[in-house]
Amino acid sequence: MTQRKTGRIVRSISGFYDVQTGDGIVTCRARGVLRRADSSPLTGDLAEITVEKGKGMVEKLLPRKNSFIRPAVANVDALVVFAANVNPVTEPFLIDRVAAIAGDQEVPVYLCVNKCDLDPAVDLVRIYEHAGFPVICTSAETGEGVERLRQLLQGKLTAFTGNSGVGKSSILNRLCPELGLATGEVSEKLGRGRHTTRHVELYALDAETFVADTPGFSSFDTDQMDVILKENLQYAFPDFGDYLGKCRFDDCTHRREPDCAIRSAVEDGRIEGSRYDSYVKLYEKASQVKLWERK
Repeated sequence: MTQRKTGRIVRSISGFYDVQTGDGIVTCRARGVLRRADSSPLTGDLAEITVEKGKGMVEKLLPRKNSFIRPAVANVDALVVFAANVNPVTEPFLIDRVAAIAGDQEVPVYLCVNKCDLDPAVDLVRIYEHAGFPVICTSAETGEGVERLRQLLQGKLTAFTGNSGVGKSSILNRLCPELGLATGEVSEKLGRGRHTTRHVELYALDAETFVADTPGFSSFDTDQMDVILKENLQYAFPDFGDYLGKCRFDDCTHRREPDCAIRSAVEDGRIEGSRYDSYVKLYEKASQVKLWERK
């Protein structure tokens, strides 16, 4: 007898999907039509499944409110970008690219500056507080900032993302010690961490709060991330908002045109220089993308 159920995908690994239903978790494969339609299931998806003789099949994905390539998640309420200023040092461009991808889909972004017991990352905190992002300074070692982070996560489905070794899983263990997630050491020679999280999995902190732990990435992985149309990029930087529409030219790209309100704000210190540098770099990348690659 075939049963039909609806649930949320809480883990995706090697073509198998664990779907949380009202009766428990069912491990499923996905219909080939989903892959052919370029709509492979993601952790966080709501799905209709069938179960027969204990085997599950994802038949249909319910409409998504958002989805991301990296991290590979769907239907998130917020994205927490993890960073650190020591072992490994996070490049602002990595933060800015992830934040822009989230901003393009109007998903709120929080910056979690971890390992603050080793280095308070004063410049990172200043840059992103000035840019208008909620910034939480944490330490998985001492527990500093963990309760404030918990308050921001409450009642949401949130994805943790950031470069390898920055401490996403360690903070998640602090938030929910019974998880006992594996954590890795950071290479002193290379200054980056091992990928201890190898798949995307959704964890329940309480009945209303869920966190997706995702594999870390490096600067070499940014080309695998979502593409933002160059015309939309300016709107993905919330700190640009007060100055948009105030340039001399309506189609200003904010790079070389005269009387650009964005560049004037950068020169005056109202917009952080590193944020503007990231915008220019992302604009150049977006300009190289062919139309067929955007579909």
